[in-house]
Amino acid sequence: MSFYAFTPFSSAIFPGSANLSFHSLPKPSSQPSSTRVKPGTPGETMSSPPSTSRHKHKLHTLHTLYSNSGTVTIHSSSSSDSIILVPTPNPSDPNDPLSWPPSKKYTAFLSICLFTFLTNFGIGGLTSAFYLISLEFDKTLPETSELLLWPILVLGVFNFFWVPLANYFGKRPVFVVSCALLFVGFIWGALAGSFESLLWSNIVGAFAGSSTEALGAAMVNDLFFVHERGGKMGVYMNFISGGNTLGPLVCGFVVTGLSWRWHKWIAAILTGINLVTVVLMVPETRYDRNDMVSVGQQQLESEDKGREKAKARGGDEQGQQHRGTVMVPKKSWIQELSLWSGTPKDDTSLWKMFLRPLPMFSYPCVIYSFLGYAVSLVFTVAVNILNTFVLQAPPYNWSPTVNGLINIPGLIGNLFGSFAGGWLVDKFCDWKSRKNNGVFEPEDRLYLCILPLLITGAGCIIFGYGVERTLHWTSLFFGYGMVSFALTAVPTITMAYVSDCLLPVNSDALMLVNGTKNIVAFGFLYGIVPWVEDVGYVECFGTQAGIYVAIIAIGMAILIPFGARIRNAQARWRIIL
Repeated sequence: MSFYAFTPFSSAIFPGSANLSFHSLPKPSSQPSSTRVKPGTPGETMSSPPSTSRHKHKLHTLHTLYSNSGTVTIHSSSSSDSIILVPTPNPSDPNDPLSWPPSKKYTAFLSICLFTFLTNFGIGGLTSAFYLISLEFDKTLPETSELLLWPILVLGVFNFFWVPLANYFGKRPVFVVSCALLFVGFIWGALAGSFESLLWSNIVGAFAGSSTEALGAAMVNDLFFVHERGGKMGVYMNFISGGNTLGPLVCGFVVTGLSWRWHKWIAAILTGINLVTVVLMVPETRYDRNDMVSVGQQQLESEDKGREKAKARGGDEQGQQHRGTVMVPKKSWIQELSLWSGTPKDDTSLWKMFLRPLPMFSYPCVIYSFLGYAVSLVFTVAVNILNTFVLQAPPYNWSPTVNGLINIPGLIGNLFGSFAGGWLVDKFCDWKSRKNNGVFEPEDRLYLCILPLLITGAGCIIFGYGVERTLHWTSLFFGYGMVSFALTAVPTITMAYVSDCLLPVNSDALMLVNGTKNIVAFGFLYGIVPWVEDVGYVECFGTQAGIYVAIIAIGMAILIPFGARIRNAQARWRIIL
């Protein structure tokens, strides 16, 4: 079996892109037996690791799990329009998620996007009703904000529970079970008769929804190629943030016309529909690409023997080679509904899955993504928590319906952020790779972090100054929209960067990013109300702007010039269980 991008997949994977000419990589059989083609890198060879390399040592390097540390060739030097598919789809296995038809890919992907949207819609959407809930249950501002703060913590912590289970048993059973649990949590919230019951229903919902925080992002890598990841990650981040912005907007109208309980009922109904789509339309996307090497080697040996026999008998060499190729049977739709897809074939145990992510905090890409995502989330949610107590009190005295409209600029900011961090970054990286003889460097994504750095830094100052000086509501709206820009732009860029650098362990790395950023966000937001009361909005949000700019700028200054060298060095570290 040869590792190369080839034309039959072009119409399935790139609809409407028939004008693209896909460059074929040299077949491994054309190389000496001791070498193999580096997937996605035409004409380059590297020593093939022994088939037992994953079992010889208790700790592995990235190089023993995958052939490169992120730097790949995605354009052929022979044609300006050619695209090399990275990772390489398995031509002998129609069950490879990279080879699925576009309709199947997007149905599964959007079902999980809707799942993560509804988690934030049903929990974070209640912020528009916080003022009324505080009056109904006789709670203070800090106490009412716990309806959002504790779920934020749970959303982060239980990434460390769901992701190892998904890596061991598969993503599909995790998605089905957790979506059903989210459905139950929303029904509980709609029926809650006390503040404590409502709080616990949110916590249970957050526990269920935490399964999608990292696994949804990891699913982008299961289904799409390197040159597609930025745009698809942007779509995913839009669904995550959209729940926090569209939810309060809808809740404002629901609370005014009905009650806050109906917001929970609406979330429960939509989640019930989503549960059906997850059960019926989300097959298992976990796929071990290491098997492609061993299977490919076996098939090449079979083909070589076939050629020798054909030559000895004077037979048809081409026909023998064709008959020697082993095709994996395509699974039926009923087979894909199974919740069991097996466990890892190597000696990895479940407890190792729980421990494996921890050493990955030594990777700078993980640290940068975690810090960038954390501060982007913190400042956006801080505005979400505080705005109801500002706009529904004197001198504004807005109703929940009108107050919910502040989420319109938030939604616009999210859309522009995902566009800049996704599609625009993909186009920029495409341009950079063409300038670099077709070679893509993951650090190319980080150049456009300059956009959220400038826009969100200014947005924090505008919002804080506008609230403290009781300026016209447009200043608050513009400030919130600018702050919301970062909530999608930064994680879209940095999580795609993490996936590029750490592809074979991307779900573990993204679990660290999503889990730890929520823990930091919880601690930060738990103190946001006392902080504002103590120093005022101008100083509070001015300090936030300084922290944000420093984190984004320092990361860019280190990783853009030195990231490639750091990656190549760390790819040889034995730190992966």
